[in-house]
Formats: sequence, structure tokens, C-alpha cells
Amino acid sequence: MSAPVVERYPAHLHPAYATGVRSLRVVEAVRLTDTVRHVVLAAPDGGVLASYEPGAHLVLTTGAGGRNAYSLTGDGVNPRQYAVSVLRRGQGGGSDWVHDVLAVGDLVEVEGPRSSFAPRHDQRHALLVAGGIGVTPVLSHARAIARWGGTCEVLYSYRPGHGAHLDDLRALAARPGVTLHEATSVEATARLLAERLADQPLGTHAYACGPVPLLDAYVAAAAAAGWPQARVHLERFTAPELEAGVAFTARVASTGQRLAVPPGTSLLTALLEAGHDVPNLCRQGVCGECLVPVRSGALEHRDLVLPESEKQAGDRMLSCVSRGGHTGAEIEVDL
Repeated sequence: MSAPVVERYPAHLHPAYATGVRSLRVVEAVRLTDTVRHVVLAAPDGGVLASYEPGAHLVLTTGAGGRNAYSLTGDGVNPRQYAVSVLRRGQGGGSDWVHDVLAVGDLVEVEGPRSSFAPRHDQRHALLVAGGIGVTPVLSHARAIARWGGTCEVLYSYRPGHGAHLDDLRALAARPGVTLHEATSVEATARLLAERLADQPLGTHAYACGPVPLLDAYVAAAAAAGWPQARVHLERFTAPELEAGVAFTARVASTGQRLAVPPGTSLLTALLEAGHDVPNLCRQGVCGECLVPVRSGALEHRDLVLPESEKQAGDRMLSCVSRGGHTGAEIEVDL
């Protein structure tokens, strides 16, 4: 993974207001469930941090230089703290490091906030669907809607005893304009998805975050209820396994360099190995960090980020998963 680029800030701008690489201090760390730890970060001098759109995430440098993205749980308005809730994955990676190593008082390197799951500003109402730890960006959306006097319904699917932020959602639902539906089984979740997607006012946008089965059920239920794709939004944590793909060639516009990209190797890997500094994070086509502009060539889009209209335009691609459109294709990337 390429090293992050450290931004330089104008003299009048406190680094905490910016979104490049900088250090924040852990001021609180509490356990919400047996597997979820809630971590609160602040500027070392206690100053106001950069605002963000609901659904944004923060990138933490964890352990031995790994970088993980975690959704922020606040409403994003003039925050003095950033809060994330982290699920223990049990695989010895960055999320386990947050549970086992990170302590109150520590400084942690962060980037962001960055927005890849923002609300649509023309929405008149929102249906917010969360599964498990997918509650974190949904809580951010709900808090922002409550702050600005909007209306929303929240559908939270969780296993009994594992409802992180359940008390926060119930407190929001005690206020006007916010309704909470809870489901603790697959059957109840499917029933509520069908019911709530079939009974929304005009101008509603739907948002979902959670495990793959929940998101697949959400998309299917929305299609069955006749929702246009433009009003159905989701954020994925992981992507399905992909085939190795076909061999293609990438030409770097700035140098004319041609890079052979064999099956099983991503364009991102080929670019990084050739010395090109391409930002990247998930390497699964779900975060959007490794977007590169494309001047020409047929593409096979395999990401879960770009809308269909941008895929059809063919002028950008997620270099971690997307490829040349056929065996022997040559694409030109604008780097």
C-alpha cells in the first residue's frame, strides 16, 4: 500500500480543521457490546474539527502502518470530537488493534473525514436501513436529520445482545420526526423491508449499510416495490470475490509508459509497482479511493461505487478491481 501524502496547511488554518494526515488524541474508549468498541477522538488542543456530511468516514492508521476506514457517528456539524464504533473482526488486523492496543491518551494518525455515503439534498424524507455495525453511518444520517428538523424512519436489524447504538436510536425515536423499527431475525428483517419500502411518501430516499445478505435483500425489496435506482443508496463494507479477469495493457498518459496487467493483478498494483502514487484503501472496489481518470479504451467496471451513468461514460475507473474490457485491450489512464 502506498504511503499517504501529507498535506501542507496555510499558516492561518489549524491542522485540525483540515482533512489531510494529522494526529488526534483518544479521549474516550468504551465498549458498546462484546464485539464493538466506541472510540472518541479530539484535537490535541481541544479545538473545533472539520465538519463533515452525514455518512462520512475517517481513516485511521492502525498497528504496523495499516489504514482502516470507519464511519463517523455524529451529525457532522462543527464537531469538537470525532467518534467511531469499531467491530472486532478477530483476524488480527486494524480493527482488533483498535480493541486491544489503542488507549485513552494515545495519539492516532488520521485522514478525513471523507464522504462516500452522503444524503441527497433533494430528499423530503429518508428510510434508513442498518444491519449490525452498519448502524454507524445510519446513526450519523439520523442525527443530522433530527438536528435540522427533517423526518426519517430507521430500520435496525441486529442480533439480540449485539445492538450497538440501540439506546442512541431509541432516544432519537422519542423525538418528533424519527421512527424506529427493530428486527432481531432474518424473517422479521425481510418482512419490515418489504413493508416499509412499500409505504413511503413521495420524495423519499432510502439508504442502507450492513452485511451482504441484508443489502441484497434491501435491493431486491426496493426493486419489488418499484423504487427507481436513483433513490436507492447503499454502502458496502466488503465486496464479493472476483475472478482473475483478462490481461490488458495500461498506457500512462503523462509518460507514455505501457504497463502489462496480467490476470489476477490489478491496475492499482501495476501502477504502484511502476512508481505511480495512487491513493488507495480497501482494494475491494467499495471505498472509491483509487479512482483514476481514463482517456480512452474499453473498460470492465467491477466496482460497487460508481453509478451506472459514470460507468457508461467510461472516463474513470476504480483501479483496484476494474480492468480493460477485453483480452488485449489497451486503456490510457490520465496520470
